[in-house]
Amino acid sequence: MLEKVSVVLVGTSHPGNIGSAARAMKVMGLTNLVLVDPACEIDETTYALAAGASDIVENVRIVATLDEAIADCGLVVGSSARSRTLEWPQLDPRQCGIRTVKEAANHSVAILFGRERTGLTNEELQRCHFHVYIPANPEYSSLNLAMAVQTISYEIRMAHLDSQQYAGQPEDDDYPRMKELEQFYQHLEQVATRTAFIAPDKPSMVMTKMRRLFSRARPEAQELNILRGILSSIEKSLFK
Repeated sequence: MLEKVSVVLVGTSHPGNIGSAARAMKVMGLTNLVLVDPACEIDETTYALAAGASDIVENVRIVATLDEAIADCGLVVGSSARSRTLEWPQLDPRQCGIRTVKEAANHSVAILFGRERTGLTNEELQRCHFHVYIPANPEYSSLNLAMAVQTISYEIRMAHLDSQQYAGQPEDDDYPRMKELEQFYQHLEQVATRTAFIAPDKPSMVMTKMRRLFSRARPEAQELNILRGILSSIEKSLFK
């Protein structure tokens, strides 16, 4: 089950943080590390801080874009500070661990961590089904990257251990992969623009709200196919 969980580091700028994150993962039984457009090279500092987790570093997957990293995932969770400007379905670390293990029985899961100084961008956070927020001490909430990875990885491991008593009982839910969900959003924006529901030069506000709506609703694969079918039917009826 844990083999289907990936830790995705976006825009990491210090090689030591890659090694420290790998060490935090291995302690909790996670092995899949993905780097998205890293701003540094893997070097001796990476391996030094990885300690006994050099195998994770050696097998790291490096990709150019976030979409490439999460294309085949059925669940994507982005670590984030609470935001009043981008409300999104939220999980705490324990809820994140439980949901990750539940859904990893059926499809790949990605947990995203952003840049050391600025975190994930709003656009990147909109690629997620949920955001996970670590409720640290508000008077001193400074968590470095490895600490955040360790916290979430611990909760995933605890949820995994709890789930062992239910082994052999996979969930029935079949959720679409992220590449399919992105195709739906593109289709929706195209139809909404052609029907003049949204202005072609200002689609972002409406589409952000639609992404939030469908992230909250979590349509299953068959339901998403129905929605795509409706959009196709509109196109055929109005744009012959």
